Amino acid sequence: MNEKDMKNIIEAVMRDMTDVSSITLEIALSLAQAVREKASEIGVKAVVAIADRGANPVLVQCMDDSYIASYDIALNKAYTSVALKMPTWKLSELAKPGSSLYGIQHTNGGKIVIFGGGEPLCNRNGEIIGALGVSGGSESEDTALAAYGKEIFEKG
Repeated sequence: MNEKDMKNIIEAVMRDMTDVSSITLEIALSLAQAVREKASEIGVKAVVAIADRGANPVLVQCMDDSYIASYDIALNKAYTSVALKMPTWKLSELAKPGSSLYGIQHTNGGKIVIFGGGEPLCNRNGEIIGALGVSGGSESEDTALAAYGKEIFEKG
């Protein structure tokens, strides 16, 4: 299958996905494919995790030779974005010393991630129906890849 055919398939699956009430495996597969393609373009060996609205993993995909540690980090970024209803980059601002959520990363069994790479995913009604977590690059690369994934999702 060539690149154009793959993009057409991804676009077809993603077209109506923001009308759903929770992330499905089909949506997660298409979204992860798009994020992995973008990661390849920028030279990042990423782990992509997608959680449902209850913060339960729907999918985790590890690109070849990605960091082992990125698996848990990507899952926890998705968890954090659903659990706290915000992108992890925003939480990083709130969790700085002296800020209102300082120390929050030590709660929830250590699953809260306070650096970029996690984005909540909302349907057209603005309800959070899941989240995307990306790990494997620098914080700015992970943040950009997660934002890209959210943008692709919202365009659907």
